[in-house]
Amino acid sequence: EVPLQACGGGLVQAGGSLRLSCAASGLTFGGYAIGWFRQASGKERERVSFINIDDGSTYYSDSVKGRFTISRDKAKNTVWLQMSSLTPEDAAVYYCIAALLDSGPFSQFVTESANWYPRDGLDGWGEGTQVTVSS
Repeated sequence: EVPLQACGGGLVQAGGSLRLSCAASGLTFGGYAIGWFRQASGKERERVSFINIDDGSTYYSDSVKGRFTISRDKAKNTVWLQMSSLTPEDAAVYYCIAALLDSGPFSQFVTESANWYPRDGLDGWGEGTQVTVSS
């Protein structure tokens, strides 16, 4: 798998902000969609946000649209997820992912992403980082 280094997360009060980052070691992100899934305790995995590294196209789930911002620095091979106006419903383990766009455009990946899982040697799924939001 693509080696991903995820940082950020932690405990924040409702209404606060946190920033997650995702970086690749020894690999450039070119040709990938990078982003996050999250999974709250007892709930199914949920898409959060993705970005096409090459052209900057983005996707946000309805639950985070307007509050989260995803961005990338191609030179630093890093993607950030700025999370604002956090609510207890945002509390979850956040997983950084890297999806190689080798079978279609970013839009296709987004359409299919709810059922996406990493392929050995091609995609990446980072260690989860906990986001806790106190009310």
